Amino acid sequence: MKTRDRILECALQLFNQQGEPNVSTLEIANEMGISPGNLYYHFHGKEPLVLGLFERFEDELTPLLDPPLEVRLDAEDYWLFLHLIVERMAQYRFLFQDLSNLTGRLPKLARGMRNLLNALKRTLAALLASLKAQGQVTSDTRALGQLVEQITLTLLFSLDYQRVLAREGEVGVVVYQVMMLVAPHLENGSRHAAEQIAPRKIRLKIRTG
Repeated sequence: MKTRDRILECALQLFNQQGEPNVSTLEIANEMGISPGNLYYHFHGKEPLVLGLFERFEDELTPLLDPPLEVRLDAEDYWLFLHLIVERMAQYRFLFQDLSNLTGRLPKLARGMRNLLNALKRTLAALLASLKAQGQVTSDTRALGQLVEQITLTLLFSLDYQRVLAREGEVGVVVYQVMMLVAPHLENGSRHAAEQIAPRKIRLKIRTG
């Protein structure tokens, strides 16, 4: 692995563990066993590191935002789609632990995050429209627009919410929460399938807190 990639991996691990504001470039260099000058050769400070990690996140998430809309998908397909998205968000969770502060400090990150969130919302809206066209969704367009906002908020903040409650941020819990947001908008057969797809242990964990 190239030194630049190793630096990004180390920064990602430390940012996720300690929070980006609590990690310095010196700590990253020490953790890697390299000189601060060597790190500075690749990244002139923490801002390029954060932006480099966001670009990696964007590159990994973007291909997932183009699912096949012409094919009839079942509950397990949507579970997998959501699981893959939340996995990527969990991998780069430091971006969402202090999202307002990060985007306020880094205008380039703010623009990139807005573009990515808009792409995510367009994908969610297209998926719901596809489900409605297939007769699996019964709600009207206005209600589905609000549902897209609710799903996006859950995807953005549920992992951090679990962390605040001293729980281990579990991808499956977030996916289940999203599926349960969608379930009331589905026709009976599809709703039953969505409610049964989550592993029992996840449903129990949510109920018991």
